[in-house]
Amino acid sequence: MNLSVYFKKFFNNSQSSGIILIFCVLISLLIANSSAGEGFQHFLDNEIGIGLFHLKYPVSIWINDGLMAVFFLLVGLEIKREMVEGELSSFKNASLPIFAAIGGMVVPAAIYSIFNAGTAYANGWGIPMATDIAFSLAIISMLGSKIPNSIKIFLAALAIVDDLGAILVIAIFYTEQIHWTYLFLSFGVTALLFLLNFLKVTKIIFYIIPGLFLWYFLHHSGIHSTIAGVLLAFSIPTNASNVEISPLEKLEHTLHFPVSFLIMPIFALTNTNIAFNKGMIEGLTSTLGLGIIGGLIIGKLIGINLFSLIAIKFKLSSLPQNSSWTQMIGVGFLAGIGFTMSIFIALLSFKGEIEIQDHAKFAILIASFLAAFLGYLILNLGSKKKEVIEN
Repeated sequence: MNLSVYFKKFFNNSQSSGIILIFCVLISLLIANSSAGEGFQHFLDNEIGIGLFHLKYPVSIWINDGLMAVFFLLVGLEIKREMVEGELSSFKNASLPIFAAIGGMVVPAAIYSIFNAGTAYANGWGIPMATDIAFSLAIISMLGSKIPNSIKIFLAALAIVDDLGAILVIAIFYTEQIHWTYLFLSFGVTALLFLLNFLKVTKIIFYIIPGLFLWYFLHHSGIHSTIAGVLLAFSIPTNASNVEISPLEKLEHTLHFPVSFLIMPIFALTNTNIAFNKGMIEGLTSTLGLGIIGGLIIGKLIGINLFSLIAIKFKLSSLPQNSSWTQMIGVGFLAGIGFTMSIFIALLSFKGEIEIQDHAKFAILIASFLAAFLGYLILNLGSKKKEVIEN
C-alpha cells in the first residue's frame, strides 16, 4: 500500500485519535518518571505571551485553558447540531444527559464525603464529580461503528453538562475571588454572539473575533475559560436541512482534524506527566484514595444509571436510540475517567499540601485507567453480544 494512502486511511479512521491519545499518555508517564521529567515540567511551567495585555502564562495554562477551549468548541458544535437535527432533537433524548450528569456529580461527591467527612481530606469532595471529556470520548471512539452514534452523543452531552457543573463547583466553592467586571463583560459578549445569530449573520469570522474576547474575559474573571468554547458553539448558526451546509457544519468540519490529531494529543502529553513515588501506593488505601476511586468508578456508574432510570420511569426521558442498558453501564464507567479536571480540583482542594496532592493524583490516575478499561470492555462485549443475537 502507498504510504500516503496508508496515512490517509489511518487519519480517517475514527479509532485512530483514541490510539494516539493513549500512546501520548504512556509517553507522558515515561517522561515524568525519567531523567527528562524535571526538564519537561520546567518547559510546561515556562511563561510565554504578552504581559502588556495580561496574557503571559505558563505553557500548561495555554494548553489547558486555550487549546482545550477549541476542543470544547468542537464538541459544543456537535452537540448543537444533534439538538437541531439529530439524536438530541427531542426533549426526552436531550433531557437524559442532564439527569445522568446530575446523578454523576451528586453520588460520587456523596461517596467521597462518606469516606472523608471530618477528616483532613473533607474539602476534596469535588474531585470525583468531574468527567474528562477528552479521554472519555477518545476511548469510546476506539470502538468505532460497534457503538451506536446515539451513545457517543449521549456521552458527549453528559460530559459537557458534567464539566459545566464542575466549573460551577470550582467557581462557587474553590475560587478565591471572582472578578465581576470581567464576568459581566463575558455576559455582554455572549449576548452579542446570540444577537448576531438572531440577525442571521452567517460569516464565521464575526463569531470567532467576539469568541476570542469572550475567552479573554472569562479567563480573567476566575471562571474556567473553556466554557467560552461551548457558549461560542451554541451561538453559531445552523439549520435542520441536510441539503444546505450551515456555518456550524463548515466550522465543525474544519476543526475535526486539528482537534483530534493535534490538540487532544498535546493535552494528553502535558497533563498525565505524573511522577510516581512510594507513598502513592499507600495513599490508595487511605480514605482519600478510597473516596476518589469509589466516587469515580462506583459513584459515576450508580449515579448516571440510577438518575437515568428514574427519568425514564417517570417518562421525562428515553434511552438513546438503538442503545441498551448494558451500553449505559459502559458509559457509566467511561464517565469515571476523571484525569485533568479531577486533578485540577485536587490541586485547588489541597493548596500547598504536595504530599496529599500527589496521593490524590495517583488515585485519580488509577481510577481513570480502571474506568477506561471497564467501560471499553463492557461496551465491546455488549456490542458482540448484540451481533450474536441479531445473527
